[in-house]
Amino acid sequence: MLVSAREMLEKARDGKYAVGQFNINNLEWTKSILLTAQELQSPVILGVSEGAGKYMTGFKTVAAMVEAMIDELNITVPVALHLDHGSYEGCYKCIKAGFSSIMFDGSHYPIAENIEKTKELVKIAHAMGLSLEAEVGSIGGEEDGVVGMGECADPAECKAIADLGIDFLAAGIGNIHGKYPENWQGLNFDVLANVKEAVGGMPLVLHGGTGIPEDMIKKAISLGVAKINVNTECQLSFAEATRKYIEDGKDLQGKGFDPRKLLAPGADAIRATVKEKMELFGSVGKANA
Repeated sequence: MLVSAREMLEKARDGKYAVGQFNINNLEWTKSILLTAQELQSPVILGVSEGAGKYMTGFKTVAAMVEAMIDELNITVPVALHLDHGSYEGCYKCIKAGFSSIMFDGSHYPIAENIEKTKELVKIAHAMGLSLEAEVGSIGGEEDGVVGMGECADPAECKAIADLGIDFLAAGIGNIHGKYPENWQGLNFDVLANVKEAVGGMPLVLHGGTGIPEDMIKKAISLGVAKINVNTECQLSFAEATRKYIEDGKDLQGKGFDPRKLLAPGADAIRATVKEKMELFGSVGKANA
């Protein structure tokens, strides 16, 4: 059964750990993440970008697949199905499709318009029992056509959005999507501390979790981050394992070309990556906390 992400993130905030959002791209991704969460008894958030949703033929297909998989695999840990960087229109589609949580990314709008649209979506999401994430200050890099320059969030704007009754907030603090360049300046903890002071107990979200050093991850959690997004690292792990399988010629051995065998090393690599992140974030064993 899918659940809102609100309760799991409030528990994470109080317990000084973070719940990982791991983006899904197909059946292998979803199965690998769910099985790892169950094994480690960790709550988990399955993130779906609009591009990935379209690739999987639509949000209804995604929701149906995830719910059926939870049932078939006997997954008992809390699982939220969450729209990642959703547009205004995309949020409505996911509400109708059966998602349990949505993110409205209005960071590219003027703050007044971001507030107006977020306020409307909060009311509708909460009426349907869904949690809602909002964003202030853009996340750097590009994801599914959403491009951000990595501007740090204005704490006053964060407070204005938080006061609308959202459930958790993504505030730009110098983090980016994709691989971090060698000249990356690191997370701006002064901005994070100021945002935390402005929004009080609001659980905060760190996007672009791939490649951030462990010490920065732990410090961000200590300053109120309760949700950390990971996507690129799983993609890289999957690609590396699949490449090795083919370069070793295993696809030419027997029926090694069978997709179930061809994709297995990549799926195992995803599981290893997710396990590593859950241990770092501190969510292992917190399913019933």
